Amino acid sequence: MSGYFASILQGALLTVGVSLAALLVAIVLGLLGAVAKLSGRPALVGLATVYTTLVRGIPELVLMLLIFYGGTIGLNHLLAALGSKSSADINPFLAGVLTIGFIYGAYMTETFRGAILSIPKGQMEAAWAFGMGPVRTFFRITAPQMVRYALPGFTNNWLVLIKATALVSLIGLQEMTYLAKQASAATREPFTFFLFAAALFLMYTTVSLWALRWLDRRFSLGVKRAKA
Repeated sequence: MSGYFASILQGALLTVGVSLAALLVAIVLGLLGAVAKLSGRPALVGLATVYTTLVRGIPELVLMLLIFYGGTIGLNHLLAALGSKSSADINPFLAGVLTIGFIYGAYMTETFRGAILSIPKGQMEAAWAFGMGPVRTFFRITAPQMVRYALPGFTNNWLVLIKATALVSLIGLQEMTYLAKQASAATREPFTFFLFAAALFLMYTTVSLWALRWLDRRFSLGVKRAKA
């Protein structure tokens, strides 16, 4: 049975890759969504609101299946419309990364929006008075302070995102949940292999909590000293 455990460990590395790639997509979408919601432009606010409302209101599994199978069907229809007789399949890794990133981008949107609103508006107005443009103000004034306010919500989103990678096993990606299921079916020892996968997920979340708490302490040093 040792060969199965080695295979699951290899799948665990793929799980980390999916998680990190999806996190990057979620952060980008979250920042764009937060800026859109705070822009004051009705079209952007409406678009971001529809995005967050729909994603947070539909189960993750349903969204993943819709994007994976719907994306495949839509791509094949597009190829047919262009006169191509070949068919295309969406890569499960890419589908998993984009789907999970798309889903958690909605949650990151609200996390980042709340963090930005927690920053006193006078600081941004002072930056504009000194001649800083919107982009420079965001990276020099808003973003460094936003991190401290966003970290608690970001931590929760990241922990749930890691666990959500188990869903990509349903679209054929051979990450550790998929391999644990295959091993349990072959050996008829489901408890052993799923417990091993659960322990690996627990290890990921524990290490993540330690790292993010360290970051929280680092970004809160000045504030804690001021309060003291």
